[in-house]
Amino acid sequence: MQLHKSPFKFSLIIFLLACALSPLTAQTNANFTIAFGSCNKTSLPNLLWDDIQAAKADIFIWGGDIVYADTDNMKKLKAYYEELNEVPGYKRLKSTTPIIGTWDDHDYGMNDGGVHFKAKKESQQVFLDFMNVPQDSPRRAQEGVYASHRYKSGGKTIKVLVLDTRYFRSDLTPDHSSSRRNKPNPYGQGTILGKAQWDWLERELSDPKVHYNVIVSSVQFLSSEHGFECWGNFPHEVDKLEQLLVSTQAKNVIILSGDRHISEISKKEVPGLAYPLIDVTSSGLTHAYRKFSGEPNTYRHSSVVAQESFGLLEINTEKNQMFVSLITDGGVLAASSLIKF
Repeated sequence: MQLHKSPFKFSLIIFLLACALSPLTAQTNANFTIAFGSCNKTSLPNLLWDDIQAAKADIFIWGGDIVYADTDNMKKLKAYYEELNEVPGYKRLKSTTPIIGTWDDHDYGMNDGGVHFKAKKESQQVFLDFMNVPQDSPRRAQEGVYASHRYKSGGKTIKVLVLDTRYFRSDLTPDHSSSRRNKPNPYGQGTILGKAQWDWLERELSDPKVHYNVIVSSVQFLSSEHGFECWGNFPHEVDKLEQLLVSTQAKNVIILSGDRHISEISKKEVPGLAYPLIDVTSSGLTHAYRKFSGEPNTYRHSSVVAQESFGLLEINTEKNQMFVSLITDGGVLAASSLIKF
Protein backbone atom coordinates (compact mmCIF):
# COMPACT_ATOMS: atom_id res chain seq x y z
CA MET A 1 0.00 0.00 0.00
CA GLN A 2 3.01 2.28 0.40
CA LEU A 3 4.52 1.83 -3.06
CA HIS A 4 2.59 4.75 -4.53
CA LYS A 5 4.17 7.02 -1.91
CA SER A 6 7.74 6.09 -2.97
CA PRO A 7 7.87 5.92 -6.78
CA PHE A 8 11.66 6.36 -6.84
CA LYS A 9 12.21 3.37 -4.57
CA PHE A 10 9.93 1.25 -6.74
CA SER A 11 11.82 2.31 -9.88
CA LEU A 12 15.13 1.47 -8.21
CA ILE A 13 13.92 -2.03 -7.36
CA ILE A 14 12.86 -2.55 -10.97
CA PHE A 15 16.28 -1.37 -12.18
CA LEU A 16 18.19 -3.69 -9.83
CA LEU A 17 16.09 -6.65 -10.88
CA ALA A 18 16.72 -5.86 -14.53
CA CYS A 19 20.47 -5.72 -13.92
CA ALA A 20 20.38 -9.07 -12.14
CA LEU A 21 18.53 -10.69 -15.00
CA SER A 22 20.51 -9.05 -17.78
CA PRO A 23 23.91 -8.06 -16.35
CA LEU A 24 25.80 -7.30 -19.52
CA THR A 25 23.89 -5.92 -22.44
CA ALA A 26 22.94 -2.72 -20.68
CA GLN A 27 26.56 -2.11 -19.76
CA THR A 28 28.36 -2.88 -22.99
CA ASN A 29 25.97 -2.52 -25.93
CA ALA A 30 27.79 -5.53 -27.35
CA ASN A 31 27.07 -6.67 -30.86
CA PHE A 32 28.28 -10.27 -30.43
CA THR A 33 27.58 -12.39 -27.36
CA ILE A 34 29.00 -15.79 -26.47
CA ALA A 35 27.59 -17.95 -23.68
CA PHE A 36 29.77 -20.82 -22.49
CA GLY A 37 29.94 -23.46 -19.80
CA SER A 38 31.21 -26.90 -18.82
CA CYS A 39 30.68 -29.80 -16.44
CA ASN A 40 27.10 -30.89 -17.06
CA LYS A 41 25.97 -34.09 -15.35
CA THR A 42 22.67 -35.29 -16.81
CA SER A 43 21.71 -37.03 -13.54
CA LEU A 44 21.59 -33.60 -11.87
CA PRO A 45 19.22 -30.71 -12.63
CA ASN A 46 20.65 -27.86 -14.68
CA LEU A 47 19.02 -24.71 -13.31
CA LEU A 48 20.91 -22.42 -15.68
CA TRP A 49 19.35 -23.24 -19.06
CA ASP A 50 16.68 -20.56 -18.68
CA ASP A 51 19.31 -17.97 -17.73
CA ILE A 52 21.48 -18.94 -20.70
CA GLN A 53 18.43 -18.68 -22.94
CA ALA A 54 17.60 -15.25 -21.51
CA ALA A 55 21.08 -13.99 -22.40
CA LYS A 56 20.16 -14.32 -26.10
CA ALA A 57 23.70 -15.20 -27.06
CA ASP A 58 24.76 -15.47 -30.69
CA ILE A 59 26.42 -18.83 -29.93
CA PHE A 60 26.80 -21.23 -27.01
CA ILE A 61 30.13 -22.99 -26.49
CA TRP A 62 30.59 -26.25 -24.62
CA GLY A 63 33.87 -26.15 -22.69
CA GLY A 64 33.96 -29.90 -22.03
CA ASP A 65 32.43 -32.54 -19.75
CA ILE A 66 29.19 -32.16 -21.65
CA VAL A 67 28.14 -35.47 -20.11
CA TYR A 68 29.72 -37.72 -17.50
CA ALA A 69 30.08 -41.03 -19.28
CA ASP A 70 33.59 -42.24 -18.38
CA THR A 71 33.22 -45.24 -20.66
CA ASP A 72 34.77 -46.93 -23.66
CA ASN A 73 31.35 -48.37 -24.54
CA MET A 74 30.06 -46.23 -27.39
CA LYS A 75 26.44 -47.31 -26.94
CA LYS A 76 26.53 -46.03 -23.36
CA LEU A 77 28.26 -42.83 -24.44
CA LYS A 78 25.68 -42.20 -27.13
CA ALA A 79 22.89 -42.79 -24.59
CA TYR A 80 24.27 -40.05 -22.35
CA TYR A 81 24.26 -37.57 -25.23
CA GLU A 82 20.75 -38.62 -26.21
CA GLU A 83 19.59 -38.08 -22.62
CA LEU A 84 20.99 -34.54 -22.71
CA ASN A 85 19.31 -33.84 -26.02
CA GLU A 86 15.95 -34.57 -24.39
CA VAL A 87 16.40 -32.09 -21.53
CA PRO A 88 13.72 -29.41 -22.14
CA GLY A 89 15.95 -26.44 -21.34
CA TYR A 90 18.71 -27.65 -23.61
CA LYS A 91 16.24 -28.44 -26.39
CA ARG A 92 14.95 -24.86 -26.22
CA LEU A 93 18.50 -23.48 -26.38
CA LYS A 94 19.31 -25.63 -29.39
CA SER A 95 16.22 -24.35 -31.19
CA THR A 96 17.40 -20.74 -31.00
CA THR A 97 21.19 -20.73 -30.64
CA PRO A 98 24.04 -22.29 -32.65
CA ILE A 99 26.10 -24.61 -30.44
CA ILE A 100 29.78 -25.50 -30.83
CA GLY A 101 32.41 -26.79 -28.43
CA THR A 102 34.95 -29.33 -27.29
CA TRP A 103 35.16 -32.28 -24.94
CA ASP A 104 37.04 -32.94 -21.71
CA ASP A 105 37.89 -36.18 -19.95
CA HIS A 106 34.42 -37.37 -18.85
CA ASP A 107 32.82 -37.06 -22.29
CA TYR A 108 36.08 -38.13 -23.93
CA GLY A 109 35.52 -41.36 -22.00
CA MET A 110 38.31 -41.64 -19.41
CA ASN A 111 38.85 -39.64 -16.23
CA ASP A 112 42.02 -37.55 -16.70
CA GLY A 113 42.44 -39.41 -19.98
CA GLY A 114 44.85 -38.50 -22.74
CA VAL A 115 46.64 -39.98 -25.71
CA HIS A 116 46.42 -43.58 -24.50
CA PHE A 117 42.61 -43.84 -24.27
CA LYS A 118 41.89 -46.84 -26.46
CA ALA A 119 38.43 -45.76 -27.68
CA LYS A 120 39.29 -42.17 -28.61
CA LYS A 121 38.65 -42.57 -32.36
CA GLU A 122 35.22 -44.05 -31.77
CA SER A 123 34.44 -41.48 -29.09
CA GLN A 124 35.32 -38.69 -31.49
CA GLN A 125 32.69 -39.84 -33.98
CA VAL A 126 30.01 -40.04 -31.28
CA PHE A 127 30.96 -36.53 -30.12
CA LEU A 128 30.74 -35.19 -33.68
CA ASP A 129 27.34 -36.86 -34.05
CA PHE A 130 26.14 -35.03 -30.94
CA MET A 131 27.50 -31.74 -32.31
CA ASN A 132 25.65 -32.36 -35.61
CA VAL A 133 28.85 -32.25 -37.67
CA PRO A 134 28.06 -33.46 -41.22
CA GLN A 135 29.31 -36.89 -42.22
CA ASP A 136 31.32 -35.40 -45.09
CA SER A 137 33.05 -32.80 -42.90
CA PRO A 138 36.88 -32.90 -42.84
CA ARG A 139 36.56 -33.08 -39.05
CA ARG A 140 35.35 -36.65 -39.46
CA ALA A 141 38.69 -37.69 -40.95
CA GLN A 142 41.11 -35.70 -38.77
CA GLU A 143 42.43 -36.93 -35.45
CA GLY A 144 41.04 -34.80 -32.62
CA VAL A 145 37.96 -32.60 -32.31
CA TYR A 146 39.69 -29.21 -32.67
CA ALA A 147 37.99 -26.78 -35.04
CA SER A 148 37.83 -23.17 -36.24
CA HIS A 149 34.59 -21.17 -36.46
CA ARG A 150 34.28 -17.69 -38.00
CA TYR A 151 31.61 -15.07 -37.35
CA LYS A 152 30.99 -11.57 -38.66
CA SER A 153 29.66 -8.75 -36.52
CA GLY A 154 29.88 -4.98 -36.85
CA GLY A 155 32.11 -5.37 -39.88
CA LYS A 156 34.66 -7.35 -37.84
CA THR A 157 35.63 -11.02 -37.90
CA ILE A 158 35.49 -13.09 -34.73
CA LYS A 159 37.21 -16.47 -34.81
CA VAL A 160 36.55 -19.17 -32.22
CA LEU A 161 39.36 -21.73 -32.02
CA VAL A 162 38.15 -24.85 -30.24
CA LEU A 163 41.11 -26.88 -28.96
CA ASP A 164 41.34 -30.58 -28.16
CA THR A 165 43.38 -31.01 -24.97
CA ARG A 166 42.68 -34.76 -24.73
CA TYR A 167 43.37 -36.67 -27.93
CA PHE A 168 47.13 -35.98 -28.05
CA ARG A 169 47.86 -35.11 -24.42
CA SER A 170 50.86 -36.93 -22.96
CA ASP A 171 50.86 -38.60 -19.56
CA LEU A 172 50.77 -36.49 -16.43
CA THR A 173 53.35 -36.72 -13.63
CA PRO A 174 51.82 -37.67 -10.25
CA ASP A 175 53.04 -35.67 -7.28
CA HIS A 176 53.85 -38.14 -4.51
CA SER A 177 55.66 -35.60 -2.36
CA SER A 178 52.69 -33.38 -1.55
CA SER A 179 48.90 -33.31 -1.34
CA ARG A 180 48.67 -32.14 -4.95
CA ARG A 181 47.52 -34.66 -7.53
CA ASN A 182 50.02 -33.74 -10.26
CA LYS A 183 53.24 -31.81 -10.67
CA PRO A 184 54.66 -30.22 -13.83
CA ASN A 185 56.43 -32.52 -16.25
CA PRO A 186 60.15 -31.90 -16.77
CA TYR A 187 60.48 -28.92 -19.14
CA GLY A 188 60.17 -30.06 -22.74
CA GLN A 189 58.65 -33.45 -21.90
CA GLY A 190 55.25 -34.27 -23.38
CA THR A 191 52.59 -32.32 -25.24
CA ILE A 192 49.03 -31.14 -24.81
CA LEU A 193 48.03 -30.45 -28.41
CA GLY A 194 50.31 -32.66 -30.52
CA LYS A 195 52.20 -31.53 -33.62
CA ALA A 196 49.32 -31.53 -36.11
CA GLN A 197 47.12 -29.41 -33.84
CA TRP A 198 49.98 -27.03 -33.02
CA ASP A 199 50.63 -26.51 -36.75
CA TRP A 200 46.93 -25.89 -37.32
CA LEU A 201 46.76 -23.41 -34.45
CA GLU A 202 49.71 -21.44 -35.79
CA ARG A 203 48.04 -21.14 -39.18
CA GLU A 204 44.76 -20.03 -37.63
CA LEU A 205 46.35 -17.41 -35.39
CA SER A 206 48.36 -16.01 -38.30
CA ASP A 207 45.23 -14.85 -40.12
CA PRO A 208 45.51 -11.03 -40.35
CA LYS A 209 41.84 -10.64 -41.29
CA VAL A 210 40.63 -11.75 -37.85
CA HIS A 211 39.92 -9.02 -35.30
CA TYR A 212 39.10 -11.20 -32.26
CA ASN A 213 40.42 -14.68 -31.42
CA VAL A 214 38.55 -16.72 -28.82
CA ILE A 215 40.50 -19.83 -27.80
CA VAL A 216 38.51 -22.59 -26.09
CA SER A 217 40.56 -24.90 -23.86
CA SER A 218 38.84 -27.51 -21.72
CA VAL A 219 41.46 -27.08 -18.97
CA GLN A 220 42.79 -23.89 -17.41
CA PHE A 221 45.65 -22.11 -19.10
CA LEU A 222 46.77 -19.47 -16.57
CA SER A 223 45.91 -21.03 -13.20
CA SER A 224 48.49 -23.76 -12.61
CA GLU A 225 49.33 -24.04 -8.90
CA HIS A 226 46.45 -26.24 -7.77
CA GLY A 227 47.88 -29.59 -8.87
CA PHE A 228 44.90 -30.66 -10.95
CA GLU A 229 44.82 -30.82 -14.73
CA CYS A 230 45.97 -27.63 -16.45
CA TRP A 231 48.39 -26.35 -19.05
CA GLY A 232 50.88 -25.72 -16.24
CA ASN A 233 51.56 -29.45 -16.06
CA PHE A 234 53.39 -28.90 -19.36
CA PRO A 235 55.25 -25.61 -18.74
CA HIS A 236 56.97 -25.66 -22.12
CA GLU A 237 53.54 -25.79 -23.78
CA VAL A 238 52.48 -22.70 -21.83
CA ASP A 239 55.54 -20.87 -23.11
CA LYS A 240 54.91 -22.14 -26.62
CA LEU A 241 51.38 -20.75 -26.78
CA GLU A 242 52.38 -17.40 -25.31
CA GLN A 243 55.26 -17.11 -27.77
CA LEU A 244 52.95 -18.12 -30.60
CA LEU A 245 50.51 -15.33 -29.72
CA VAL A 246 53.39 -12.86 -29.88
CA SER A 247 55.03 -14.18 -33.05
CA THR A 248 51.78 -14.40 -35.03
CA GLN A 249 50.63 -10.98 -33.77
CA ALA A 250 47.24 -12.57 -33.15
CA LYS A 251 44.71 -9.86 -32.41
CA ASN A 252 42.64 -9.59 -29.25
CA VAL A 253 42.97 -13.11 -27.87
CA ILE A 254 40.94 -14.40 -24.93
CA ILE A 255 40.89 -17.94 -23.52
CA LEU A 256 37.76 -19.72 -22.27
CA SER A 257 38.26 -22.78 -20.05
CA GLY A 258 36.36 -25.16 -17.78
CA ASP A 259 36.92 -28.41 -15.86
CA ARG A 260 37.46 -27.12 -12.32
CA HIS A 261 33.97 -26.92 -10.77
CA ILE A 262 34.79 -23.37 -9.79
CA SER A 263 34.64 -20.29 -11.98
CA GLU A 264 37.11 -17.42 -12.03
CA ILE A 265 38.86 -14.89 -14.24
CA SER A 266 42.65 -14.90 -14.54
CA LYS A 267 44.85 -12.25 -16.13
CA LYS A 268 48.51 -12.15 -17.19
CA GLU A 269 50.70 -9.53 -18.84
CA VAL A 270 52.69 -11.46 -21.45
CA PRO A 271 55.91 -9.78 -22.63
CA GLY A 272 55.57 -8.76 -26.27
CA LEU A 273 51.77 -9.03 -26.25
CA ALA A 274 49.99 -5.72 -26.72
CA TYR A 275 47.06 -6.63 -24.47
CA PRO A 276 46.58 -8.62 -21.25
CA LEU A 277 45.89 -12.33 -21.70
CA ILE A 278 42.62 -13.31 -20.00
CA ASP A 279 41.55 -16.85 -19.10
CA VAL A 280 37.86 -17.10 -18.12
CA THR A 281 37.07 -20.38 -16.37
CA SER A 282 33.38 -21.34 -16.31
CA SER A 283 32.61 -24.55 -14.39
CA GLY A 284 30.26 -26.17 -13.64
CA LEU A 285 26.77 -26.06 -14.96
CA THR A 286 25.19 -28.70 -12.71
CA HIS A 287 27.64 -29.16 -9.84
CA ALA A 288 30.27 -26.95 -8.27
CA TYR A 289 32.90 -27.23 -5.56
CA ARG A 290 30.77 -25.48 -2.95
CA LYS A 291 33.21 -26.35 -0.14
CA PHE A 292 35.98 -24.42 -1.90
CA SER A 293 38.13 -22.74 0.76
CA GLY A 294 40.94 -21.35 -1.36
CA GLU A 295 43.87 -22.26 -3.58
CA PRO A 296 46.77 -20.25 -5.02
CA ASN A 297 46.46 -18.59 -8.42
CA THR A 298 49.10 -15.96 -9.16
CA TYR A 299 46.98 -14.56 -11.99
CA ARG A 300 43.56 -14.47 -10.29
CA HIS A 301 41.69 -11.36 -11.40
CA SER A 302 38.28 -11.95 -9.83
CA SER A 303 36.61 -13.61 -6.91
CA VAL A 304 36.15 -17.38 -7.14
CA VAL A 305 32.58 -18.46 -7.89
CA ALA A 306 32.04 -21.72 -6.01
CA GLN A 307 28.50 -22.37 -7.18
CA GLU A 308 26.85 -23.45 -10.41
CA SER A 309 27.46 -20.84 -13.11
CA PHE A 310 28.01 -20.11 -16.78
CA GLY A 311 30.08 -17.53 -18.59
CA LEU A 312 29.19 -14.70 -20.92
CA LEU A 313 31.56 -12.93 -23.27
CA GLU A 314 30.20 -9.77 -24.86
CA ILE A 315 32.20 -8.18 -27.66
CA ASN A 316 31.72 -4.55 -28.61
CA THR A 317 33.49 -4.18 -31.94
CA GLU A 318 32.86 -0.43 -32.12
CA LYS A 319 34.61 0.27 -28.81
CA ASN A 320 37.06 -2.63 -29.33
CA GLN A 321 36.39 -4.13 -25.92
CA MET A 322 34.97 -7.21 -24.24
CA PHE A 323 32.97 -7.65 -21.07
CA VAL A 324 33.28 -11.08 -19.46
CA SER A 325 31.08 -12.26 -16.64
CA LEU A 326 30.19 -15.30 -14.59
CA ILE A 327 26.47 -15.78 -13.98
CA THR A 328 24.74 -17.89 -11.35
CA ASP A 329 21.14 -19.13 -11.09
CA GLY A 330 18.58 -16.38 -11.54
CA GLY A 331 20.87 -14.37 -13.80
CA VAL A 332 22.94 -13.05 -10.88
CA LEU A 333 26.26 -11.45 -11.81
CA ALA A 334 28.90 -13.16 -9.64
CA ALA A 335 32.15 -11.85 -11.19
CA SER A 336 33.11 -9.75 -14.19
CA SER A 337 35.88 -7.88 -15.98
CA LEU A 338 35.98 -5.25 -18.70
CA ILE A 339 38.77 -5.79 -21.24
CA LYS A 340 39.87 -2.88 -23.43
CA PHE A 341 42.16 -3.65 -26.34
